[in-house]
Amino acid sequence: MTNVNITNARHDLFKLASSCIKYNDTITVSTKEGNVVMMSEEDYKNLIESLALAGIPGLYESIQEGVNTPLSECKKVKWK
Repeated sequence: MTNVNITNARHDLFKLASSCIKYNDTITVSTKEGNVVMMSEEDYKNLIESLALAGIPGLYESIQEGVNTPLSECKKVKWK
């Protein structure tokens, strides 16, 4: 994670945005009123999706159960 003050962020905005996109960097921009975070749109959408999935009751346990199930006990499914 990169930290930068608002003055430097204003000066280097294009470089910072490119870093977020190309290298999945997350940038904290500090201001007198508080901080903001810059991240790529792709990372943001992935974060929102992860939060949505984490909110589904029992999903984590179901995934863990599947991971721990031996392949020999799994049903074969034919995909179209």
